[in-house]
Amino acid sequence: MPTIVRMPAVLASTTEAAIQAWSVSEGQTIEVGEPLADIETEKAVVEYAAEVAGTVGKLIAQPGENLSVGEPIAIILYAGESEDEMGPALAAAGVSDTASPQASDPTVESSVPETAQAPGDETRRIFASPIVRRLVRERGLDLGSLEGTGPGGRIVRRDLDARPTTVLPAAAAAPEPAPSPVRVPATPLRVGSPTSETDFTDIPLTGMRRAIARRLTESKTTVPHFYLTAHVRVDRLLSLRAEVNESSSRKVSVNDFVIKAVAGALAEVPAANAIWGGDHIRRFNGVDLAVAVAVDGGLLTPVLRSVDTASIAAISASVADLAERARAGKLRQEELEGGSFSVSNLGMYGVDEFTAILNPPHSGILAVSAAKQRPVVDNGQLGVASVMTVTLSADHRVIDGAVGAQWMASFVRRIESPVSLLL
Repeated sequence: MPTIVRMPAVLASTTEAAIQAWSVSEGQTIEVGEPLADIETEKAVVEYAAEVAGTVGKLIAQPGENLSVGEPIAIILYAGESEDEMGPALAAAGVSDTASPQASDPTVESSVPETAQAPGDETRRIFASPIVRRLVRERGLDLGSLEGTGPGGRIVRRDLDARPTTVLPAAAAAPEPAPSPVRVPATPLRVGSPTSETDFTDIPLTGMRRAIARRLTESKTTVPHFYLTAHVRVDRLLSLRAEVNESSSRKVSVNDFVIKAVAGALAEVPAANAIWGGDHIRRFNGVDLAVAVAVDGGLLTPVLRSVDTASIAAISASVADLAERARAGKLRQEELEGGSFSVSNLGMYGVDEFTAILNPPHSGILAVSAAKQRPVVDNGQLGVASVMTVTLSADHRVIDGAVGAQWMASFVRRIESPVSLLL
């Protein structure tokens, strides 16, 4: 019997998504792992690959149509099966044998619409992707004022990005008043009076913000965190980085060295390279690391693979590529899965020190602050050095205090002797 392909949960906690675009057509032969479609959630656009080989019998889901996870989106025929055998599969999926997305009139949208009343016009149907609806809410725009350039007039992200920004003319400067003596106000400031109900703005939650709130609340309330902090001297690392960048076409960052040091420490202390499995602890042989990337309205954590065996230059290139595609909503499903550990760096914002919340199922996350000149003592002598404060948040179900301390010592040694990171 033909295979029913259903809307996958491409990201953790996803409950609904939409096909942004099909990568295949009806009648096309496909192999396992071949891209089927780009699936769009409120968080990202993820490439979804085929899990079975065969021929695309029918594309059920229309591009832009919001569907719940588990709803049928396509029918795949196995070798030797004919289109006549799709009837029972469609009936089993609860789908009527109607025209496919490609056979339908391109001027007709089938996604769940919103309605809006344009001035002097009758109510019209509006079709927009989940990401567009989120951005419209966040930017305080009127969805009905936008013109879509997608299929059938669907509003897509490029329509938002191309929207001109209206700049109001600056008001004429008022003449500077003559100085006057300072007077004590006749009426004192209100004490204890409630603020007016109009003196605040409620910002609606986006899907991404709901997901972040749900997952991090779950992490903080169900995972037993403990914390270890170290102050790391980075003068030698900064000097080595400058030397590397003088002779390299690709400029590497301090964060690239940090990621390499994290991976090296996990390889040296394998007990920390593990996750909680409920009735077991899963320990990994290789090192895959997630890197926190700030995006519009929240953050994503794409995963770097085999970091323990990668060069600094390769790490730098991979981080730059993942960060760029994360902000553009172009990450693939597998790039957001796996790993045992995360790195969150706020050093570029000048942060002195912070602690991070674990990103389940990871058992560790390193919070990295800015490198700053601080007083240090060497053999009783006061001096100045560039110091970076890092804090490890660990899952105590997986990592004991002694294991965390061993891992931190290994990380600090690598950062303070950075030539080892190039070997």
